[in-house]
Amino acid sequence: MASSGQPIVVLLDIEGTVCPISFVKDVLFPYALSALPATLQAQWDKPEFSQYRNAFPAEHATSQEALTAHVKDLMSRDVKIAYLKSLQGYLWESGYKSGELKAPLFDDVAPKFAEWKKDGKEIMIYSSGSVAAQKLLFKHTNGEPADLIPEISDYFDTVNAGPKQEASSYQTILSKHPEIPEASDWLFLSDNVKEVDAAKQAGMQSFVVERPGNAELSAEDRQNHRVIKSFAEI
Repeated sequence: MASSGQPIVVLLDIEGTVCPISFVKDVLFPYALSALPATLQAQWDKPEFSQYRNAFPAEHATSQEALTAHVKDLMSRDVKIAYLKSLQGYLWESGYKSGELKAPLFDDVAPKFAEWKKDGKEIMIYSSGSVAAQKLLFKHTNGEPADLIPEISDYFDTVNAGPKQEASSYQTILSKHPEIPEASDWLFLSDNVKEVDAAKQAGMQSFVVERPGNAELSAEDRQNHRVIKSFAEI
């Protein structure tokens, strides 16, 4: 660990950590569902769309209707699966570019990004959303500056790292940055206690982030973990 105990890398979850959970569930998910029919009708047979269509199980990619039904089923159950996340990112892209979608960061996020970078820290993202969707979100925020991509060093999702509640996924992330080999030099921030547990098992520092709209934390959670309400507390 660095002599001061301060992390070299800050690894961040997204929903419930840097922006409200409601943005994903009440804005992004409905937008994807509303954009899906017209997108399928316009793009179904185009080569650039085939990578998204062909990633779905064959029985669900036989027709636009079958794919739509499968997407609605997965999203209703909040299933986190790579081919769905990839398609969602594709659907969100036009909304972000048009300005219809803008990520509502908590007020402490953009200033802390600037402070971390000034202090020489690396900022990385680890979310169940695809890397492509992560980049869209951080490029189009309500922060100042609105585009935080230049502040972020790397991105991880369930495809290139693994499930977020497994310690091996955090070890995979560590292995991809051999220049920062000590797990204790990494700080992972998330609203999900099981993810925080997994990061700690891998040797990282990890805090639980308590934001408005997040799931209630138990007394045991509060006893076992450091809980912060704002990045300003770090």
